[in-house]
Amino acid sequence: MAQWTSAMGAAQLARLLNSQQERPAGPGTRRPPAYRALADGIRLLVLEGRVPVAARLPAERELALALSVSRTTVAAAYEALRTEGFLESRRGAGSWTAVPAGNPLPARGLEPLPPEALGSMIDLGCASLPAPEPWLTRAVQGALEELPPYAHTHGDYPAGLPALRSMIAERYTAAGISTMPEQIMVTTGAMGAIDAICHLFAGRGERIAVESPSYANILQLMREAGARLVPVAMAEGLSGWDMDRWRQVLREAAPRLAYVVADFHNPTGALADEDQRRRLVDAARSAGTVLVADETMTELWVDEEYAGAMPRRVCAFDPAGSTVITVGSASKAFWAGMRIGWVRAAPDVIRSLVAARAYADLGTPVLEQLAVNWLFSTGGWEQAVELRRAQARENRDALVAAIRRELPTWEFEIPKGGLTLWVRAGGLSGSRLAEAGERTGVRVPSGPRFGVDGAFEGYVRLPFTVGGAVAEEAAVRLAAAARLVETGGTGGTEAPRTFVA
Repeated sequence: MAQWTSAMGAAQLARLLNSQQERPAGPGTRRPPAYRALADGIRLLVLEGRVPVAARLPAERELALALSVSRTTVAAAYEALRTEGFLESRRGAGSWTAVPAGNPLPARGLEPLPPEALGSMIDLGCASLPAPEPWLTRAVQGALEELPPYAHTHGDYPAGLPALRSMIAERYTAAGISTMPEQIMVTTGAMGAIDAICHLFAGRGERIAVESPSYANILQLMREAGARLVPVAMAEGLSGWDMDRWRQVLREAAPRLAYVVADFHNPTGALADEDQRRRLVDAARSAGTVLVADETMTELWVDEEYAGAMPRRVCAFDPAGSTVITVGSASKAFWAGMRIGWVRAAPDVIRSLVAARAYADLGTPVLEQLAVNWLFSTGGWEQAVELRRAQARENRDALVAAIRRELPTWEFEIPKGGLTLWVRAGGLSGSRLAEAGERTGVRVPSGPRFGVDGAFEGYVRLPFTVGGAVAEEAAVRLAAAARLVETGGTGGTEAPRTFVA
């Protein structure tokens, strides 16, 4: 039986390794031998999940050629990894990645921190806030009151509860985008929606254009589906999309799908203006590309200047839904535990998505749909989201002040909405900062998780999901992690303190 489940080509591994910035050498610090640096680089890729566990690595000669180093260097690096438990080998079967006994398997996405670790670790990996009470409790109570008639049915509604589909359609219509219930499918979160869209439109090997950077979990979902990702660089700062690049990619690569977050982009916080939205829809229509617009952050404007003044939604420039498929969700604007999302598209697309759902999850939980419908129909949604905006604003300001105080060389622009800061980490490796953060008690995702083939090594994403004293402590721990990276891990650090917010 084969010991490995996937294979990593020499050119791909070389790209990932070459994207890693060298650790700055402090005073009196010696640069590690070439084989040690190579072993450390591969180990870091495994720990971050960017090289899967049980992935067959290229032969020594192939990797040496791709990296322009000697075969002896690669052989010594492989031997060091075997000694440390990060590589296993068998004659005739090659060498494949592993993790030492007792180590948790690395995550390839951005999974929430296990509850048992919350006492000693500050989690900046997951961009989600606690539920906006009392609205969660009221919504569940309202749903329970509406449940009895549905309990007498089979409970399977592949397109979603008719009442919720109608309510979502009415909300789009009220926003100036005429929508019928037949244009709506309720899903299990936005991830469930995008997974269904990818399976319908982009089979294995199909091209999907994505913003660069983009949301890590969606990128991984698309990789797992076998898509060929085509990155399109974002414009500088918070100004949205580079339309010249988008037109070129859509014209030359002709991707089957394009995935974008126009409103307070994850991770950069950028907001695309109306002209960019109109031009992108026109370019996608001309190229025959289906444009998937992720609206999970649309209502999370933080600065008051956007109250009632947000750009029109992307689907406003394609109201029939022939080019634009819109994805929405309650998980970011309300609570991540409320796994309700939806798709807005042309009726024939919705019918195809619903038909395919029979072989996936059959439908979305009824009780949660009723809770979201209660929020929409009573005005509870608007009041809950207003609480969420106030909390995000307070957290953002606290985190910004703490980072500027503790890490003054780190660079970022302050977004006017969403939940994330996209930070250039003062010339340090984001991957090494993430690894060091595990030792200093702060969990932070590195930039390459949000890119394709190792891009954004010099960045980290910091969600403003903590505030007050917790934000200040998070910045202190990040500064300690930065010192570890700067000194090559030789500067001692205290064990993370138990912290109660």
